[in-house]
Amino acid sequence: MDCHLSTILAALLIMGPLLPAGSAESHAESWTQWRGPQRDGQVLGSTWPQQLSADRLTLKWSVPQGPSYSGPIVTGDRVFVTETKNKKIEVVRALDRATGEQVWETEWEGSLTVPFFAASNGSWIRSTPVFDHGRLYVAGMRDVLVCLDAESGRILWKVDFPATTGSAVPSFGCASSPLIHGAFVFLQAGGSLAKLNKETGAIVWQTLKDGGGMTGGAFSSPIVATIAGVEQLVVQTRTKMAGVNPDDGSVLWSQNVPAFRGMNILPPTVIDDFVFTSSYGGRSTLYEIALEGSTWTVEEAWRHKSQGYMSSPLVIDEHIYLHLRNQRFVCLNATTGEERWTTKPYGKYWSMVANNDTILALDQRGELLMIKASPEAFQLVGSSTVAEDSWAHLAIINNELFVRDLKAMKVFVWK
Repeated sequence: MDCHLSTILAALLIMGPLLPAGSAESHAESWTQWRGPQRDGQVLGSTWPQQLSADRLTLKWSVPQGPSYSGPIVTGDRVFVTETKNKKIEVVRALDRATGEQVWETEWEGSLTVPFFAASNGSWIRSTPVFDHGRLYVAGMRDVLVCLDAESGRILWKVDFPATTGSAVPSFGCASSPLIHGAFVFLQAGGSLAKLNKETGAIVWQTLKDGGGMTGGAFSSPIVATIAGVEQLVVQTRTKMAGVNPDDGSVLWSQNVPAFRGMNILPPTVIDDFVFTSSYGGRSTLYEIALEGSTWTVEEAWRHKSQGYMSSPLVIDEHIYLHLRNQRFVCLNATTGEERWTTKPYGKYWSMVANNDTILALDQRGELLMIKASPEAFQLVGSSTVAEDSWAHLAIINNELFVRDLKAMKVFVWK
C-alpha cells in the first residue's frame, strides 16, 4: 500500500494540480473562494519573490473594518469583505481594488453570541464567501445563505435554514464556506450538507443531518474530488468524514473521526484515493478509499499522534505540512505518516498558501512567515508583521497580498 501511494503521489506531481469541476474564474488573476482558485491553498500561474521582509512589502491601502473571520474575495477591480457590526448586523462591502474606496455596502440582521467557553474566538461572521459569474454567496452566522449581485450589492435571494427547515441555530455560528459546483451551491448548514440551486436558492436536498444545535453545525467546508474514478463531495461533519454523490445526496462512504466534542474543523485533504484529516482531541489519519463493484470501503493507511485545530494543511512533494492544536508546525510523510520535524509554538492559527515549494503562512498574531517546504528541516526564510490579529485566510494574486486584519482590510505589494 505504501508503494502504491508513493507512485500515485509521484504521478500527481508530474501532472500538476487539477481544477475542481465547475470552479468559476479559476485563474491567477482572481481569488474567488476560500483557500483560493482550487480551494486547496495552492497558487499557480506566477512565481513568487524568494525573499520576504518588511522592506519588501509596501502597504498599498488599509481600510478600517469591523471584526470578521471571513477571508477576502478578489476578482476584477473589486475586493469583497464581511464584518459584524454592533454585535447584531452582518455587513458585506465591495471595495475598489486599486484604492480601497467603498463601492457598495449591504447588511442584514444576523449575528449571535457564541457560548461563554468559545467567547475568546469572537461572535462575528466566520464563513468566507464565494464569487461565481457576477454573484457573491455569503453564509451568515445564523445559518442564513445570501446571494448578492456583485456589481450592485443587491440581495437576489436569501435562505434562512432554521426558518425554512426547522433546524436549530448553530451554537457557534455557521463556519462552513460555500462551494459552487456546476449549477449549484453546497454548504454545511441547517444541521446538514445542503445543495441549493445557485440561481434561485431553492434547496434541492439535504443529507448527513446531525440535528444542529450545540452538537451540530459543522465547522468544516466541503470540497469536490474524484476518488476511485467517481466525482463526489468530500465533507467532514462534527463526527465523521464522508463521500457524497453531488447529484442525489446519497452517502457513498463514511468514516467516524475521533475528536473532542466534535471539533472536526479541517477540510478533508484528498490525495488521489486517499483522504487525510486531523482533529482536535483526536489524531492525524490517512484513509484509503476503495470501490469494488458497487461496494465502497475505507481503511486506515496510517495514523499519527499530532492533532490539527483550525489550520488547513498543505500537501507539497509527498509531504503534509500542518499547523497544530499545540501551535507547533509539523511535516509528515504522506506515504508513511513518519514525522520529519516539528517546530516551536507559534500563534493559535495559520492560514497557508503555497507556490511550488514556498509557503506563506499568516500567523494569527499578524506575522507573515515565508517557509521553504522541505522534509529535511524547518526553513523559515523571512517574515514581516502585516496585521495585529488575523484569523481570516490570506489571499495572494501575483505580487499583491490581501490581508484581513481583525479590524482592517489591507493590501500589500510584494517586491
